[in-house]
Amino acid sequence: MTQGPRPYNFSAGPAAMPEAVLQRAASDMLDWQGSGMSVMEMSHRGKEFGAICSQAEADIRTLLAVPAHFHILFMQGGGLGENAIVPMNLSRGAGADFVITGSWSAKSQKEAQRYCKANVAASNADSQHTRLPDPATWQLARDASYVHICSNETIHGIEFQELPDLAALGSDAPLVIDFSSHVASRPVDWRRVGLAFGGAQKNLGPAGLTIVIVRDDLLGRALDICPTAFNYKTVAENKSMYNTPPTWGIYVAGLTFQWLLQQTEGELRGVEAMEQRNIAKAQLLYGFIDASSFYENKVAANCRSRMNVPFFLKDESRNEAFLAGAREAGLLQLKGHKSVGGMRASIYNAMPLAGVQALVSYMREFERSHA
Repeated sequence: MTQGPRPYNFSAGPAAMPEAVLQRAASDMLDWQGSGMSVMEMSHRGKEFGAICSQAEADIRTLLAVPAHFHILFMQGGGLGENAIVPMNLSRGAGADFVITGSWSAKSQKEAQRYCKANVAASNADSQHTRLPDPATWQLARDASYVHICSNETIHGIEFQELPDLAALGSDAPLVIDFSSHVASRPVDWRRVGLAFGGAQKNLGPAGLTIVIVRDDLLGRALDICPTAFNYKTVAENKSMYNTPPTWGIYVAGLTFQWLLQQTEGELRGVEAMEQRNIAKAQLLYGFIDASSFYENKVAANCRSRMNVPFFLKDESRNEAFLAGAREAGLLQLKGHKSVGGMRASIYNAMPLAGVQALVSYMREFERSHA
């Protein structure tokens, strides 16, 4: 039987993965490189998995240009878990500042209240999370142990196009970024970051793996109540092996790192090449929406996410027909988050330009036939 092309999956996470990575993982499923074992059957302390993990760590360091004075930790718990793990490791029982720009940063601040004083330094709630609060207006505490931002809000489709320079704002606190939904889609200015964390299931691999990249000087600050398995110092000293790591997630993420490192656009490679592709995809989709009288995006143009594009039919009575037609056209998981409504197209690294072109073509035809 001849199989047709795969549908385009616009899920916000767990999300589409590069087809080449899925094929490679499938070919290794029963026997990884002649070992006689699947990766899922290996001891995490064996030489086979040790080689997989070491290579994955080296590749993500190269891919994201992570400086040598940062540790790369492979953990569990997801982004929501890190909302507790970060304050348990960094707050030292004092306070932390939070910039609320959408649902995920709001959840981070709420969870941190269980472990420290979680100050809201700024919020865009008055704009329904459609604009970023100007850093010049942030009310940063002098004694904050860290400042937390979600650098890309998956639900509301809002993104920091540049990380804030806390030193220029008069703060010497480390910046913590939740970069779950745009990691590896653009370079990171590590000079401005103390810690970055993200679940792998949007841009890097399957659900279950959480990546934490933490500066040397931030280790060894954990509260006494912090579980040993979640103490960054312990995890770093044991090279992510203190607790049995998510071995399959690390393996597939490692394949994704290799795939990303191989991507090119002209003379650009890796993340720089992916950024150019992501700019092109976002410009195509936002450009069509902005030119249409049938659809709309409500986020301010200077902070629109390149990864997650929420949009609305101005006549929302047509929503179900739109989604049904999209499924028939092989365009999957376009329904917006239940807290926001409308539609959402997540166009992560694995989404090719052809997928966005197919979506725009469908949107144009749906508008033509229903306007």
